[in-house]
Amino acid sequence: MTDAHELSVTRLIDAPIDLVWQIATVRMAEWWCPRPWTTEIIEQDWRPGGRSAMIMHGPDGERHELEGVFLDVVPGRHFITTDAFAAGWIPQTPFMTGMWELAEEHGKTRYTARARHWTAEAKAGHEAMGFTEGWGKCAEQLAEIAEREATA
Repeated sequence: MTDAHELSVTRLIDAPIDLVWQIATVRMAEWWCPRPWTTEIIEQDWRPGGRSAMIMHGPDGERHELEGVFLDVVPGRHFITTDAFAAGWIPQTPFMTGMWELAEEHGKTRYTARARHWTAEAKAGHEAMGFTEGWGKCAEQLAEIAEREATA
């Protein structure tokens, strides 16, 4: 069952799940936002309640700060974050809960990223911002890195 206010992208990556997990988590800055944007990792505390903070920088000086917490982390399987809280469980205006999942599929890795929103309006706004293209490009960038390293 999917959430009524959910957006998602999926991609089959021709690389083993352990490699994809390592790149997805340890090397997040390399794939997190669509090029030519870049990601500055402030902190990634990979445990439930841990801080997830980064800044996305655009080619024309744009700056988009992301501040939230991890809700769940299962190494090799998934991580879930939300911006409904800052570190220390401090409530803030929520936009979404993000879920990134990996599953083994015949020696390859099924990558699925989901964004669940509190309202239909927030979902529609995220769609209008270019969710499918942007998150799809991130999946493509993750796949490029993992597939290159899997064959190296």
